[in-house]
Amino acid sequence: MTKADRAEPGKNLSDPRYYINREISWLGFNERVLHEALDPRTPLLERLKFLAIYSSNLDEFFMVRISGVMEQAEAGVHPETPDQLTPTKQLEIMRSHLIEKIKLQHQTFEQELRPALIAHRVFLQNYGDLTEEQQVHLRDYFEKRIFPVLTPLSVDPSHPFPRMSNLSLNLAVRVVDPETGIERFARVKVPSSLPRFVGMPEPLRTYQGEPCVWIGVPLEQVIAENLGYLFPGMTIAGQNLFRITRDADFPVLEDEADDLLIAIEKEISKRRLEGFVCRVEVESTMPDDLKEGLMRELNVNPNRVYDIDGLLNLADLFFFLSIPLPELKDKPWSSVIPPRLKPVLDLDDDDTKSYSEHAPNIFTILRGGDILVHHPYESFSASVQEFVTQAANDPQVLAIKITLYRTSGDSPIVKALIAAAANRKQVVALVELKARFDEANNIEWAKKLEDAGVHVVYGITGLKTHTKTTLVVREEGDEIRRYVHIGTGNYNPKTSKLYTDLSLFSGREDLGADLTDLFNFLTGYSRQKAYRKLLVAPFTLRDRMTALIRREIEHAQTSGQSGGKGKIIAKLNSLVDASMIQLLYEASQAGVEIDLIVRGICCLRPGIPGVSDNIRVISVIGQFLEHSRIFYFYNNGQPEYFIGSADWMTRNLDRRVEAVVPIETPGLIKELQAILDIMLADNRQAWEMDADGTFVQRRPLAGEADRGTHAMLKAYTLKRDSTL
Repeated sequence: MTKADRAEPGKNLSDPRYYINREISWLGFNERVLHEALDPRTPLLERLKFLAIYSSNLDEFFMVRISGVMEQAEAGVHPETPDQLTPTKQLEIMRSHLIEKIKLQHQTFEQELRPALIAHRVFLQNYGDLTEEQQVHLRDYFEKRIFPVLTPLSVDPSHPFPRMSNLSLNLAVRVVDPETGIERFARVKVPSSLPRFVGMPEPLRTYQGEPCVWIGVPLEQVIAENLGYLFPGMTIAGQNLFRITRDADFPVLEDEADDLLIAIEKEISKRRLEGFVCRVEVESTMPDDLKEGLMRELNVNPNRVYDIDGLLNLADLFFFLSIPLPELKDKPWSSVIPPRLKPVLDLDDDDTKSYSEHAPNIFTILRGGDILVHHPYESFSASVQEFVTQAANDPQVLAIKITLYRTSGDSPIVKALIAAAANRKQVVALVELKARFDEANNIEWAKKLEDAGVHVVYGITGLKTHTKTTLVVREEGDEIRRYVHIGTGNYNPKTSKLYTDLSLFSGREDLGADLTDLFNFLTGYSRQKAYRKLLVAPFTLRDRMTALIRREIEHAQTSGQSGGKGKIIAKLNSLVDASMIQLLYEASQAGVEIDLIVRGICCLRPGIPGVSDNIRVISVIGQFLEHSRIFYFYNNGQPEYFIGSADWMTRNLDRRVEAVVPIETPGLIKELQAILDIMLADNRQAWEMDADGTFVQRRPLAGEADRGTHAMLKAYTLKRDSTL
């Protein structure tokens, strides 16, 4: 009996049992990140990196997601979610999960990784374990570098409890007046402007008389040991570290804001100091009365307090990647220049200036056909960056239009746009000011672009512009030609080395016409909803994806008559939208084979008898962050492939401007299929999802070689590069 024979189409596919809560699914994703730090196969300094990523991810999760659920619980609101978990129940489950995993995180660092560092002559010490000479150096360092920056704030009838900034690390200090015996509370902020870990200079870089690679102490311990400088004549009765997290998910009512840029600038300043406290991390040694006093002043209940046994804010462990021990890190990857974009000279990809001097004309190459680039295996600077740079300096280019969602602080893309404006080209940049936690950076660049004469647009009221697109208009003889870049990732050269993304470059007229229409919608007054090739949210993307899935259902249902079958592969960051999940359940019931590669949140449950028997879900976690979106539909033996910026989340389908593009060139289709095949065959980095929402990491069988996605794609890229 086939799986299709076991289908039970009468089942209620909206049953809450068939859906996983979004927040709890995200915690599962971050647990997979944490596992990379636990896995002894991961190089030591990379294990510290994953501890840091876990903490950094968790900070944002509290600031945005948990704080939002807290607001719902306090307001007595129960939003309709497919899983039907109440906000109160969600908070209960999340806290239970986090207490266990945070404990595991700190145990791993203190009991395993910290000793492992010592074996490599890297010593993160406690202040009291240093030699007298090293302590003398730190006192001198404190006097000259730290003391001038500190501002102790006392709490008494004339000094109210101080306002504390989001994610600030603080010392709670008990100060006793020896004359009156009165005890006071004071707060000393550990300055984020100084390095978190204070290392010794070379002459003192020793342990028990032997030289070290690095030896130092946390900054807060240097401050704690020198509190007498801050409170002269007083007795220090005790001190403990704590850290607060505030709600940072602010709304901007665009239709009520006269100037969106000014409105967002105001909200950013509020985020740091005014959001309610959603988490307090305290040293586990903090006395109960001090902890209770903090809770009272910060207006938090015990469920928002997390006792930490060890170092607070492990996100700062990123520091240890700077230590010169390459054998304890992943082997560096140098992205290769895409074959068709290679210059005559054989140049290092990192030598961007030399490459630009010898790069072939990208527009001439695109007249010979589309190019697909896979980052970071292939170069961002020699493709995306070069495309915009050449357009900025090409005398035949008349106009450049681009969407900027996130970019780097020293963005060469923005510099190229400024150069294009200086070269008297028409330049339009749609800067998304509402890109969470990048608002300040985007505002800075928006102002610089405007000052340079670039026409800056802030998007459409009520929609975030998330699409990653560039349109170049070029005069070639008697005709005007359009060239496009459509990608899955941001125009950010820094994250392009860490995130896997895809870029399509094309000179096709239909794509150029579609992007022209899309930019007219974004920058002017247009009700354009029909596109030639592009699937555009919030207009056609949901309907087209629905139609493509339903077509696979129809093909599967005719399998007994004509030998047809249904097959879907989707690579996503997140799968949340209930309608899409329900449609995938329908497809599974009809016998469609479905493989989902979902890095983060997945609210679908695979493997439920009669509902999702034919659905498999894997998640790939490793050296690079999987960010590209790829969609495959078998189409009765004539497969269709798409890439784009959109996940299957309600916000991407209905509340964002997104663009998904079909890939139709046979050679490029082969590249996409190779990526999917490698990921689906992964036995090293891939995690398989069970129906209960848990993930189990795949392991090579006895005698079987590792097939980790990132290693396999590096090898694939180098092999293909060498044969072309």
